[in-house]
Amino acid sequence: MKQLLQELKEKIVEELQLEDVDPNKLADDTPFFDGGLGLASVDLLVLVVLVERDYGVEIFSKDLGEKVFITLSSLAEYIEANRKR
Repeated sequence: MKQLLQELKEKIVEELQLEDVDPNKLADDTPFFDGGLGLASVDLLVLVVLVERDYGVEIFSKDLGEKVFITLSSLAEYIEANRKR
């Protein structure tokens, strides 16, 4: 799980071009919104595509997305539990 978390941090910073964010300094419980990374709804769409493309995991509803995209840890847990091996 630690490796997945680090990988996610690096991919998210790169994919969203968060130039002022050091992925190595992000805490596992960093929120995506509300005072954490401060992402916008368009960023969420980019993350959904990233998760589906890179991990083969679908985010098939808004309700699920609201549960999955709370923190980096919640995203990693969802991917770990649902990715195709």
